[in-house]
Amino acid sequence: MIHRYNDHSLLAHNTFGMNVKAKSFIEYTTVDDLKELLVEMARTGENQKMLSIGGGSNLLFAGDFQGTVLHSLIKGMEVCRETDETVWVRVGAGEVWDDFVAYSVSHQWYGAENLSAIPGEVGASAIQNIGAYGAEVKDIISQVEAVEVETAQICSFNVGECKYAYRQSIFKKELKGKYIVTHVIYKLSKNPVFHIDYGNLKAVLEGKPLTLENVRNAVCAVRSSKLPDPKVMGNAGSFFMNPVVPREQFLKLQAEYPSMPHYEVDENSVKIPAGWMIDQCGWKGRALGKAGVHDKQALVLVNLGGATGQEVMQLAYTVQQDVKQKFGIDIFPEVNYID
Repeated sequence: MIHRYNDHSLLAHNTFGMNVKAKSFIEYTTVDDLKELLVEMARTGENQKMLSIGGGSNLLFAGDFQGTVLHSLIKGMEVCRETDETVWVRVGAGEVWDDFVAYSVSHQWYGAENLSAIPGEVGASAIQNIGAYGAEVKDIISQVEAVEVETAQICSFNVGECKYAYRQSIFKKELKGKYIVTHVIYKLSKNPVFHIDYGNLKAVLEGKPLTLENVRNAVCAVRSSKLPDPKVMGNAGSFFMNPVVPREQFLKLQAEYPSMPHYEVDENSVKIPAGWMIDQCGWKGRALGKAGVHDKQALVLVNLGGATGQEVMQLAYTVQQDVKQKFGIDIFPEVNYID
């Protein structure tokens, strides 16, 4: 079924809480609906300015969207293949991501638990390569099913073809806007495999049995203690990507800032937390107008109430300039700006 709305509010479709509108808003419930829709939009020229969204947890609207917004209502979670050690689960793009994580944990399937409580929908997880606590969704993706916008043909990409990197994929670069994800097939383990060395997960879990449920609960607890609830204070989670710098540059900075936290990437590169640098620049808890930097996690920019997308973008730009001036490092938004 296809549902069409004109001059539709996107307030419920972006976690920053921007009260903007789309000229046209269309939801679809099946792959056939999407194919029919794309053929019609190509015929009418409606596809000239088109945006496909999930839960809107990684979007920042500069203002009203003068085009067509598509939103998937494709649901379903089903085992499509299984062995004694592994299970492959096919999930509709319109499913809430954390519902899939909860589903996996309830079935004692390992691999998604560190990605608990990340907002958004399944389709977006495969585009963004979401990650947290030492895990990335690329580690459990087996296949991505999509429809090509231009031809309305169904296509499939294996994980290698998706060209995943840190918060990147082929769908954000070479194929940006050219495909719409309909299903994602995740490959999960039936054997216990835990990754709790990142952040303070190990400390939170101390004294508790190492189970999937406990790891998921620990991740949810840590996230809720650091990140504001978008329903209370508009935000998109981590606003900036953590920069990866050459080891030589890191060593020079470390000599000046011995307490600088960092994560080893490889022998030539080191990842530095953007939030730490933003905090060092004095931005934690500060604001510009109605947009601010969260007082518990400097990586998070927040809508303090009634902020516009332009105000948030101006704050982000100012923060970027200060980090560049102090550390000589460019930080880039993880959030997608939509004009």
